Amino acid sequence: MAEKTEFKTVETSQEDLEELEEKIRRHRHKIARRTTLVIVTVVATVIFVELWSALRTYSGFEVQASAERKDSAATGYKMFQGKILEYDNDGIVCHDTDDRLIWNQSYEMTAPELSVCEQYLAVYDRGGTFIYIMSERGLVKKIETATPIERVCVARQGTVAVLMKEDDVSYVRLYDKKGQELASGEFYQEKGSFPVDIALAPDAQKLAVDMLDVTKGKTCSTVTFYNFGSVGQNEIDNNVGTYSYKNTMISELVYTESGKLLAISDAGLIWFDGAQKPAPKKQIKFEREIQSVFYNNKYVGISYSDTKKENSWHIKVYDMNGKTVMENDTEIAYNRIELLDNNEICVRDDYNCELFTIHSIRKFRYTFDRQLYNVLSGSDGQNYTLVLNGEIEEVRLQ
Repeated sequence: MAEKTEFKTVETSQEDLEELEEKIRRHRHKIARRTTLVIVTVVATVIFVELWSALRTYSGFEVQASAERKDSAATGYKMFQGKILEYDNDGIVCHDTDDRLIWNQSYEMTAPELSVCEQYLAVYDRGGTFIYIMSERGLVKKIETATPIERVCVARQGTVAVLMKEDDVSYVRLYDKKGQELASGEFYQEKGSFPVDIALAPDAQKLAVDMLDVTKGKTCSTVTFYNFGSVGQNEIDNNVGTYSYKNTMISELVYTESGKLLAISDAGLIWFDGAQKPAPKKQIKFEREIQSVFYNNKYVGISYSDTKKENSWHIKVYDMNGKTVMENDTEIAYNRIELLDNNEICVRDDYNCELFTIHSIRKFRYTFDRQLYNVLSGSDGQNYTLVLNGEIEEVRLQ
């Protein structure tokens, strides 16, 4: 027979209960204070490290690894999914930062150009008829066109928009990553205007076409938006908006990471916004002659001669809302200015290089004893790839 257990009731006074509750409150407050202190310490440390990294400057570097260059000065370089692309007239090679081959695609092109959007890459021959859609694993599809190619834009799922021209007729085609034609249009120059550039939205739902009209002796650019989604199906020819700018030549169209469109003209910058029917939202007019315009899908920069200082150029960078985020000056009579993949501004000539952060800090300046062909940003704010005469170096700033 199981032994019976007796429960005894202990009487507790009101004073004892209040004392116990007070002890629990003090204990909880003690734990909360410790937790808060730990969180504040961690946040402060993160902020300090970020500020230290953002404000730190460098005057030299240490070579971590190097490899002999067997290509020519005409070889192009670009970062793609953390890997390095090398491309020329005979093909494109993808390798990691340790020079291990990922894939190799051969072709024959006269003037190869690249379009990149997230995990897809399009290599095409300007003036030729071949497009190679690539991913981080290699070839996805080879497309051959019947008309010489002027421009190709790739979207994040591998869809490509192609601008082609032959004689007085221009064609715009949309292909999926399997090479199937999705949409097409024709433009006849005899009607008074012709396409200068195209831009495909990252989601491949919207296409912008930049038309130039010079028939009346004056320059007029028109940006037309086509929507291939459900909204565009209700519009004539999928046209969801047309905007004209007299006495202006728009030379380039760029879709941003957030889906806005940037139009670059000889007179200034124009931003269009709208999920389904884009419309002009912001315009910045150039107040002086611009030497360079450079951009990626997050920022756009301009440079012009500094009137207050001889042999100096002023650099100004905007975000894709048209807000100024960076300004500084350079004395390098550069032949290349660009935004790297880490959003730093790289200014260089054949032997000199400067790096500016998006926070206007001149991070690095160096004069090389060999000709510098390219600079690629690495995995963090100190690692870079330098393409030099005869050699590629993986370096760490110090």
